[in-house]
Amino acid sequence: MKILLPTALRGLCLGLCLLFGGCAGAPALQDVRDFAAESSSLSGYAELSQRFRDTYPREQPYLSAAADQRERVLDSVRRQQYADALNIEKSVKLYLDVLAALAGEGQYDLTDEVKGLGSAIKAWPDTGIEDSHVNAYTQMASLLARTLGAPRQQRAVQTMVRDGRQPLQQLLAAMAALLRYYDKSNANERNLVLGVFEVEIPFADTAPNRLLTTLAKAQQQSKAAEYRLAERDYRLAEHNLAVIAQAQQALAQLLAQPDDAAARGALQAASRQLRLNRAALHVSLRAAEPIP
Repeated sequence: MKILLPTALRGLCLGLCLLFGGCAGAPALQDVRDFAAESSSLSGYAELSQRFRDTYPREQPYLSAAADQRERVLDSVRRQQYADALNIEKSVKLYLDVLAALAGEGQYDLTDEVKGLGSAIKAWPDTGIEDSHVNAYTQMASLLARTLGAPRQQRAVQTMVRDGRQPLQQLLAAMAALLRYYDKSNANERNLVLGVFEVEIPFADTAPNRLLTTLAKAQQQSKAAEYRLAERDYRLAEHNLAVIAQAQQALAQLLAQPDDAAARGALQAASRQLRLNRAALHVSLRAAEPIP
């Protein structure tokens, strides 16, 4: 089902086509659309954010009474951090979705999504989210709101690319910082859970407890594999963000010079890398689903 694009966005599409000197099927425009669409998936970030949010339910069976009380408090904080982590992702995804929509042939209405960015986020210094990232989020929301209502469409496209570059880089850096924070949280959880097995299994490893010991060892191996896969996913997801950040120079260059072969090649290479990373993440994230 096609949804009519607001007048401003229809004009933006036309303006971007004019900027490239061609229609939506122009090779340069196709490269922009492919890159924006591949980037917009932000592969792995949402799943790993959810994994971070659900740390306490996975840890709970292995916690002492004192540790459980402490982790309950941290669980509440994690859920607040998770909400802001998703808001950051939404702003970046929407920016890339707008670029893909403007460079595409379909019809989209992104007005509701832009309005949904009204919720503010706050700094979480422990996670790496600083005031500069909060400001970048505000700038991105403002830029997207202005883009949808801009009366001069071609100028709006140029403004979006120019003014969006810095807040986009800041938000990608914020997401990378969060992934590193998730990785540390995963390491703490791993040490806690596997530490319980390392301490308890030797005491339970007696003839009457043979079945119990066997099951515990199998669970120990399963959890160890889960944490290794999660660590790999953090690396892949962070690499995705780095690819997107590095490709912004090529995107800006191609917008300015549609016949720039080097810029086109860089965007195409970035799109290929993002597809490869997404395929790898899809496999390992499914394999790393939490095991009770």
